[in-house]
Amino acid sequence: MNGNHVLKSRKQPITVGGPDSDFPGFTSQAIQSAVEAASRSGGGGVLLDKGIFRMDGPVRLVDGLTLQGSGPETVLRKADGFRSRFTLDADYGELRAEVEDASGFRVGMGLQIFDDSQKYGWDESTAVVTAIEGNVLHFDRYLVRDYEADNGGTVTNACSIIEGTEIGHVLISDLTIDGNKAANGPIGGCRAGGIYLYKANNCRIERVSVLDFNGDGISWQITENISLHRCVVRRCADSGLHPGSGSLYSRVTECDCSDNGRAGLFICWRVQHGDFSRNTFSGNGECGISIGHKDSDNLFDGNEFRGNAKSGIIFRPEKTGNGANRNIWTNNVVEDNGNEQSGYGIYAEGASADNVFRGNAIRDTGTNLQKTGVWLADHVHGFTFDGGDGA
Repeated sequence: MNGNHVLKSRKQPITVGGPDSDFPGFTSQAIQSAVEAASRSGGGGVLLDKGIFRMDGPVRLVDGLTLQGSGPETVLRKADGFRSRFTLDADYGELRAEVEDASGFRVGMGLQIFDDSQKYGWDESTAVVTAIEGNVLHFDRYLVRDYEADNGGTVTNACSIIEGTEIGHVLISDLTIDGNKAANGPIGGCRAGGIYLYKANNCRIERVSVLDFNGDGISWQITENISLHRCVVRRCADSGLHPGSGSLYSRVTECDCSDNGRAGLFICWRVQHGDFSRNTFSGNGECGISIGHKDSDNLFDGNEFRGNAKSGIIFRPEKTGNGANRNIWTNNVVEDNGNEQSGYGIYAEGASADNVFRGNAIRDTGTNLQKTGVWLADHVHGFTFDGGDGA
């Protein structure tokens, strides 16, 4: 550590990377040290040099922080993956796990803990290694489930690259995340993402690219007022963007979410009062947008849904009262979605209600992939289309 950060004004960013920076080193540990220094000084900025940073663990953000790169050439690249099975059960509330092989783990490394019965949704545990004693890993977060060694109990170093838990008023900008998907195992989007925010508010992500993450590109859960602007999320294994779990007032504008494994934008449970405008969702493995459980009162304006493998927009099956209700869809282009077997511009299952479509172009341009413009299940009601929708 250079030490010059002690003399800096709080208004000056703390620098990380090259030999003349406050925290030399192109590592996640150097970035985290700078974040903690900024926190001690009451917030402020951390500026990352151009270069490739080796990310062993997540950068954990703090209130009021600006984490800024120097443009697309600031690359946060996930280190190669490692995994080991348990030798003993890892129980709810523990801060340790005994594994067969600890050789690939290091202090400061991010962790994912699961077994074969509890490895999806909220059932995974995530943490950071604090100490290693022989084959015992110690970590900083209590396990959220009981995991059984004889039921595939496993620890991996899959983790978020940037993570914010119970934070507010944060800006992340001008950098690239390389998830190194080919050399890492998968991790679920409820607990992690290339960028992951949990119980956060008033955070902005601007001019950030998330590429090749083995999970969701950007996930935000139980949040308010999260804004994404001019971000690029491509080739992530699951969905590009994943707002969920009661996230309110999300704003996503001028983003490109393409060529991801599932949806470009997976709108999970109770995402409400959001604004999703002027984005591109193309070439995704299932659909441009998936929307469902109580995802209501949102605006979708001026987006493009092109060449997604099944549908441009999917309304998931829900019970009456639990559908995606009262959303407004205006000035969107929904074209050429589907495959040789079937393809839909809009595919609505379940019992969503009272969605308004105005001025949209829903069409196939001659590819013969989007065979059906709009398909509505029997329990869908109150969907209205004006003459400009071209369905």
